[in-house]
Amino acid sequence: MSTLDQPQTIAFPVPSGATQEKPGEVQDIVPAFEAQGVWRLAFNVFVQNRLAVVGVGIVVFMVLFCFAGPLFYHTNQVDTNLANEFLAPSHAHPLGTDQDGFDIVGRLMIGGQTSLEIGIAAALIATVFGVLWGAVAGFFGGWVDNLLMRFVDIMLAIPALFLLLFLAVAFPRNVFTLIIVVSVTAWLIPARLVRAEALTLRTREYVQAVTMMGGGGFRIVLRHIIPNSVGTIMVNATFQVADAILLVAAVNYLGLGIAPPATNWGAMLSDGTTYIANGWWWLIYPAGLAIVLTVVAFNFIGDALRDALEVRLQKR
Repeated sequence: MSTLDQPQTIAFPVPSGATQEKPGEVQDIVPAFEAQGVWRLAFNVFVQNRLAVVGVGIVVFMVLFCFAGPLFYHTNQVDTNLANEFLAPSHAHPLGTDQDGFDIVGRLMIGGQTSLEIGIAAALIATVFGVLWGAVAGFFGGWVDNLLMRFVDIMLAIPALFLLLFLAVAFPRNVFTLIIVVSVTAWLIPARLVRAEALTLRTREYVQAVTMMGGGGFRIVLRHIIPNSVGTIMVNATFQVADAILLVAAVNYLGLGIAPPATNWGAMLSDGTTYIANGWWWLIYPAGLAIVLTVVAFNFIGDALRDALEVRLQKR
C-alpha cells in the first residue's frame, strides 16, 4: 500500500485547560435556553413587562391593606353610631364616615376582604371545575363532547347577570352563597378554552403512545392533557378573579349582596350613589377606585402571563 492510500491522522491543537474527548464519547450540547430553564425564561419575560410588575404591586398592596390593615387601624365596624353619620374627612376619620357612622377607611378594609375572598375563591372553583369539564369533553370527543358542550352552550345562552340575580334572591345572602353563585356562571369560559386545548393535545404523539400502552382516559386527562394546558389555565384564572370581583360588585350594587353589617366594595359604591347628596366624593371614590385598581391589576398580570407562557411553550 502506498503512502497516499494509508489513512492520515490530523492533529488539532487542544486549548489549554480543555479536556480531550475520549474515543466513542459524545459531548452533550445544551441549548442556551435549556441551560437557563424555560420557566426562568418565562419569569424574565414576565418581569420585563412593567405593567405586570405594577399589577403585582397593586395586588400585594390591596391584600396587605385589607387583611393586615385592620390589625393596625382599629375601628368599630360592627356597631352603628348614627351620631357620627356623614362626617367629613378629618384626623380621626381620614375619609369620613358613612350613613351608619362607620369609618370609611375601615369599611374599605372589611369590604376588600369580602371582595377578594369571593373573587379568588370563585375563580379557583370555576377554574378547577371548568378545566375538568373541558378536558374530559375535548379528550373523549364523540357523544361525550356533544353532551357536555351542549350543556355549556345552554348555560351561556342565559344572561349571566340574570342568573346571578335569580340565585342571589333564591339563596341566603352570605359569602359562601356568593362564591357558589359567581362560580356557577364563571366556569363556562375555562371549560370552552380547555376543551379547545384538549382537542389539539389528544392528537400528540405522547398522548397516542400512552393510549396504545393501555393508559386510562381519565389518567391521560389528569397527567397529560391538563398539565400541558397550564398556560391557558393560568392566564384565564387571573381574568376570572377580575371578572368575579366585578360580578360581586354588580350584584351588591343592585342591593342583592351580603346583608349588613357585612359589606364589600360593590355595596359601598351602591351606598355612595344612594346618599350622593351627603358627601358623595368620599363615599364613591374610594370603593370605585379600589375596584378599578384591583381589576386592572389582575388584567395586567393576565396579559403578562400570556406573553410569558407563550414564550415558554415556544422554547419547549
